[in-house]
Amino acid sequence: MGWFINNVLYRTVVLGKENIPQAGPVVFAANHISFLDGPVLFAAASRPMHVLIKQEMFKGALGSFLHGIGQLPVNRSGDRKALQRAKSILDQGRSIGILPEGTRGDGAAASVSGGVAWLALNSDAIVVPVAILGTRHSGEGVNHVPRFGRRVVASFGEGLRVQRQPGESGRASMDRAAESIRAALANHVSTTAMRTGVPLPEVPLRELQNNILNSTTSRSAADHH
Repeated sequence: MGWFINNVLYRTVVLGKENIPQAGPVVFAANHISFLDGPVLFAAASRPMHVLIKQEMFKGALGSFLHGIGQLPVNRSGDRKALQRAKSILDQGRSIGILPEGTRGDGAAASVSGGVAWLALNSDAIVVPVAILGTRHSGEGVNHVPRFGRRVVASFGEGLRVQRQPGESGRASMDRAAESIRAALANHVSTTAMRTGVPLPEVPLRELQNNILNSTTSRSAADHH
């Protein structure tokens, strides 16, 4: 289904496949602007993945289908059990996909959930930021179905690994890891939008430029904390 979406319904351009590790555990962390982001991410990667999807989607035939292809339901208000299942998959050297903004918005990664930081800290996984662009444009609602044939971009950025530092509390580690991941994702999304000319919905060019500067500074500060 993901292949059909990327290659028949839409013209999906996949960038940065060389940044995808071909072995070992990986967390693919993508921005979130549309209901199509998960399928686009799933189909664009060169490795199979188990995507954390809101539990409301796991109903009826669709729910059976999602379970059948190995996707993971998650309660967005907090779901330790789902994170433990995801960690078990990573411990087997496999891949997890997550949309850490938690809900559909402008996709600029102004904030991310603590779940992605917990997975990164409690596994040996590399976190690969993924920019999904074109699945929604300015003026379109979050449930809008984009016209067929639209250009969509899925861009895989340079991976990062976050680890606890000696003497650092659990909360401090989580906060630092979340900020490092958020900054890397925000920077990659903004850079990809500038590079490809496919904008984020409702985000002007000047704000993208500021995102790149602020995210680079923020990630550097978090990395050297």
